[in-house]
Amino acid sequence: MAQAIEELFQLQLNEYSTDLAYHYSRSGNAEKAVKYLQLAGQQAIQRSAHSEAITHFNAALDLLKTLPETAERVQQELGLEIALGTALTPIKGAAAPEVETAYTRARQLSHKGAETAELFPALWGLFLVCLMRGNRKAAEELAEQLFTLAQRVDDPILVAIAHYVLANNLSVTGEFAPACHHFEQSLTLYETHGRPSVVFLMGEELGVVCRGFMAWETLWPLGYPERALRTSEEGLHLARELRSPYDLALALLSAAILHQLRREPELTRERAEAAIAIATEQGFSGFGTASVLLGWALVAQNQSKDGIPQILQGIEANSGAGYTVDYQLPLLVEAYCKTGQTEAGLRALNEAENLLNKTGIRCYEAELYRLKGELLLKQNAINVAQAENCFRQAIEVAWKQSARSWELRATTSLARLLPLRGRRDEGRTMLTNIYSWFTEGFDTADLKDAKALLDELNE
Repeated sequence: MAQAIEELFQLQLNEYSTDLAYHYSRSGNAEKAVKYLQLAGQQAIQRSAHSEAITHFNAALDLLKTLPETAERVQQELGLEIALGTALTPIKGAAAPEVETAYTRARQLSHKGAETAELFPALWGLFLVCLMRGNRKAAEELAEQLFTLAQRVDDPILVAIAHYVLANNLSVTGEFAPACHHFEQSLTLYETHGRPSVVFLMGEELGVVCRGFMAWETLWPLGYPERALRTSEEGLHLARELRSPYDLALALLSAAILHQLRREPELTRERAEAAIAIATEQGFSGFGTASVLLGWALVAQNQSKDGIPQILQGIEANSGAGYTVDYQLPLLVEAYCKTGQTEAGLRALNEAENLLNKTGIRCYEAELYRLKGELLLKQNAINVAQAENCFRQAIEVAWKQSARSWELRATTSLARLLPLRGRRDEGRTMLTNIYSWFTEGFDTADLKDAKALLDELNE
């Protein structure tokens, strides 16, 4: 039957890969069965049928064990382990043990004589595992290995991915300007070479995720809220154009994060709900962040009874991912602060600070100091001096990171406090200096708040 299908439909074998895998496995031809199972799995990934792909890849790996250990078998197993890791990531989440196992095995196999370039996807997968777990040291080492390998192989697309990896690695530690440069380099290479699909290597499309992360991880902190919005919308447009549910879910999630940073609860809620709907329908894991963002939006819309449990649910869903939890805890702190739950807010803030010190993930460090100041003021009016110190720490951290948006937010808090200490002019001068730096985004909440306070201080 298998031979007949191959002969009759030799120009359409992709359409019959599952049938061919079945017939060859039943006839004892493991070699051919493995070939077609891998092909069927790749086609399933293209359709975003990741669970189906996992089944095919696992079946192929089981059959492969029955074959003699040759160089060809090593190559096949390497390709299958990488493909399995790619399929597992959306379903189990990048921090899952199964994902680490697949990529670790691929890395071991690549040292058995595979071409240098074939080590790249294994290192990429392990980098993603370490990044999502908040394992900063390991992630940094893998990022450097990826960049060195890509340059040695001299493959422009691998170099583009390596730039993207370096950008992510730098942004989470608060090095926003160099991270933005690497994002730009990545996109330039990607666009120059005609937007090649890298889904089988990365599990996601570079043009989508690069724009999404660049927008909220670097452009917004650096003080470019409008450019960040345009970049995010470009990523969303590309994801819709590609018709890839996973890429669209990732683009929507990034857009929701950006709208949260811009303090736009309605759009945050809309994007978060859309991401959750796709993730639920497709069985994607790792989208607990969308639940946190939805909860934040509900609190911002004065629905704290539903919002705070939603935030806690999202944090619990991401409990194994140090990177995402570290980002989400400040949103919980903010929600407690807004609703007057000072003690709960300080406990959550202490947890966030401990996680920051443990992981070295500092992209939200300035905001944590600012929120601590706000909570101390709510706790007791006599905490004015402590709150001022917190705001000044926030400003110092933001300044060192070139994070103008965080600096503006912290300076606004300080300028609101200083008149209470008889230093109105100092507050007005500081706020004027940072506000005058901005050239865009004057319709965003932070800049409107700063302008309203400046008008008040100038009266």
